[in-house]
Amino acid sequence: MSSPRDLLNAAKAEIREIDPHEVADHLEHYTLLDVREPDEYEQGAVPGAVHVPRGNLEFSIEGRIPDKNAPIAVYCAGGVRSAFATKTLQELGYTDVVSVIGGFNKWKDEGLVWKTPRTLSADQRNRYQRHLLLPEVGEKGQMKLLDSKVLLLGAGGLGSPAALYLAAAGVGTLGIIDMDVVDASNLQRQVLHNMDRIGMRKVDSARATLEAMNPDIVVKTYDTRLGADNILDIIDGYDVILDGTDNFPTRYLVNDAALLKNIPVVHGSIFRFEGQVTVFSPYVGPCYRCMIPEPPPAELAPSCAEAGVLGVLPGIVGSIQAIETIKILLDLGEPLIGRLLTYDSMDQSFRTFKVRRDPECPACGEHAAPIVIAEYDDLCMPHAVLA
Repeated sequence: MSSPRDLLNAAKAEIREIDPHEVADHLEHYTLLDVREPDEYEQGAVPGAVHVPRGNLEFSIEGRIPDKNAPIAVYCAGGVRSAFATKTLQELGYTDVVSVIGGFNKWKDEGLVWKTPRTLSADQRNRYQRHLLLPEVGEKGQMKLLDSKVLLLGAGGLGSPAALYLAAAGVGTLGIIDMDVVDASNLQRQVLHNMDRIGMRKVDSARATLEAMNPDIVVKTYDTRLGADNILDIIDGYDVILDGTDNFPTRYLVNDAALLKNIPVVHGSIFRFEGQVTVFSPYVGPCYRCMIPEPPPAELAPSCAEAGVLGVLPGIVGSIQAIETIKILLDLGEPLIGRLLTYDSMDQSFRTFKVRRDPECPACGEHAAPIVIAEYDDLCMPHAVLA
């Protein structure tokens, strides 16, 4: 019967070991893989190392390091677990794997660079564990969400579901701008609020709901009208703007300011039983003026207050906006840049239309004049509510 030492010697006979200094001198060449336990990793690690505990290696590694030809340097605490891990990786088809002699202990003793990594707390690991199971998100992605800032334009029908899901997902800072108060007629669709909040400022009601949902997040409120005099200051520093507005003047204002600040806008709108979502990524895809160069007459664009809206509809559209926002924050998949997604609840159909940049667009076109932030209330009659 083989002893643990025999198994270790057998593993080392089938792998290649490497001195820590050789790895440190060629960090740009290697993907470092830390196979220690989470409590060990939290006490210090090589900067940039991918952390996959040895016990999860076989089932997690392909999601974390999909390129099986990538040069990988594996380390543990002292060089034992890394030897077994290196052999396992070879058996899984990885072609260029080495084990670091002496592991992290020798790395530190030799005076090589290391740091205490930022990690999630135990409570956060529990809260976001379903995200952590996704290789496309993982701990690194979750920490990126916690560092992200999203501004929601409106705490109404679209802003409500979007804010709830972004807060639940752990988006660290949510800004909410709305100058309205909670009314009983809002509660059919604006799920951030409730009967006890009638008459309360919407931003205060939204903050109370979101902070009760997730103590990790910060909610910044703006109980003011969004206008040319304040929009650049309000949107400054945000990573994404989630547009739940219900009038054309504000949409043009937001479009121009977002172009100036180079902030993507996740646009959503609803009408009766239908909704639509798209993403305006400045100077990458079309902007709002490319899609709608001029607003229609007010009588052809009634608001939800005038035409009505199915209460569940903004929940669907706002949730799609939340998904698109997270995709942008984490650089996942293909956001709806240059595509308009439409939804018809009456026949449960989705359709996607291409939207192209207009080379003659007065805002983002090749020959566009410098953007001037101005009010656009004279273009069409503004509506008073946010979905």
